[in-house]
Amino acid sequence: MRAPAASTVSRRSFNKAIAGAAGVAVLGSPAILRGQNLNSKVNIAMVACGGRGGANLQGVQSENIVALCDVNAKNVEAAAQGRPAAKKYSDFRKLFEDEKSFDAVVVSTCEHTHAAATLLALQHGKHVYCEKPLTHDIYEARKVREAAARAPKLATQMGIQMHATENYRRIVEIIQAGVIGPVREAHVWVSRAWGLQSKEAAKRNSDIVSVTDRPKEATQPPPFLDWDLWLGPAPERPFNEVYFPGPKWYRWWDFGNGTMSDLGSHWNDLPFWALKLRAPLTVEGYSEMPPHPEIAPASMTAVYEYGPRGDLPPVRVYWHQGEHKPLPWLQGKLPLKNAETKQPWNDGHLFVGDKGMLLSDYQGFVLLPEQQFRDAKLPEKTLPRPGEHHAEWLECIRNGTQPSANFEYAGWLTEANHLGNVAYRVGKKLQWDPEKLKATNAPEADQYIHRPYRKGWEQLTA
Repeated sequence: MRAPAASTVSRRSFNKAIAGAAGVAVLGSPAILRGQNLNSKVNIAMVACGGRGGANLQGVQSENIVALCDVNAKNVEAAAQGRPAAKKYSDFRKLFEDEKSFDAVVVSTCEHTHAAATLLALQHGKHVYCEKPLTHDIYEARKVREAAARAPKLATQMGIQMHATENYRRIVEIIQAGVIGPVREAHVWVSRAWGLQSKEAAKRNSDIVSVTDRPKEATQPPPFLDWDLWLGPAPERPFNEVYFPGPKWYRWWDFGNGTMSDLGSHWNDLPFWALKLRAPLTVEGYSEMPPHPEIAPASMTAVYEYGPRGDLPPVRVYWHQGEHKPLPWLQGKLPLKNAETKQPWNDGHLFVGDKGMLLSDYQGFVLLPEQQFRDAKLPEKTLPRPGEHHAEWLECIRNGTQPSANFEYAGWLTEANHLGNVAYRVGKKLQWDPEKLKATNAPEADQYIHRPYRKGWEQLTA
């Protein structure tokens, strides 16, 4: 179903909500199941129902799905099958005009509209689950984190499913117990190579689109897609199939931030959590491909320097994506993940401590040197085991607590990930001031820290 264009009231409601995120108290009281008992189902509104939205819908299907919103009418109709009572929308600003019907919101739009929908939900006193990355830029991440802090009774969670796994939680316990000693260096690498790359690299990697510049020609959008609403706060441009459907939009700076903000949300989560990281002191990013004004790189490296955190020493964290890998990986110094098939660790983490190393991915880990740690005594399990990411959020809504991947945590993680891209685009090592959201040695970075917004969406800058 395609709803009418946003009304004046709808836009005014949106603008009021965004302005409120800058410092006004949350509208009404938080929705803690509206007086129902703790066994009651949560009334949930879905903002985006296809792609990740469809997966998230499955994750919360045990609850009452009372509203379905998507700029793609096909997605709404598919999600409505078996849910005849759910109201249908195409504009999430209009959804919040009926906000009394739901307690919680799941945001699964493309990343350039994450902040707009999430801030509206927080302002209206709704629990929020937002797909990763939390926002499109650093400024938005800060605004969302601050808005969530003013509403501590609202359960918030960023969609980084590996955060809930037994493997990630066990690794955090091992690192924080000091099994490999103080960690002074860590590497993260992922092999996805979507984005701008050389012709030689493109032959070795699968890319999702071949175009490298913004198309000038306009084509007719599909009849089921509201292109204007899909654009949201992003700069206006005619529809072209190079942007839609997903994940084509993912590599374009105006809509996404490439692999760093997407997979970085999953993979940088582990060192960020285990090493108790927040704001880096410096960040630099580099690639064999020079920065492109439209498209994120397929392969790049970002280097973060963090200062002491309590009794933890300074640490340097390296992010490698695409064809970039850590030096020990390239030199063949890491053991194979599967010796029989000669399978390497194509995606992984390497924590380098004073007493040894820990090598891992999302499935498992190994302590190195293996002989040294063969009989090592591992710490007791201390972290909660929610079993499943969506289930943790729903449980926290019911019992009035916060998931561990809440917006306070996720906001800092998102800022750091985006900083890697900013450093790459600026082309210099950034000295970072987290209080002022400024690269003190690079005023030219401001344009990437806080983007301009399209007419009708400007209040995100408030």
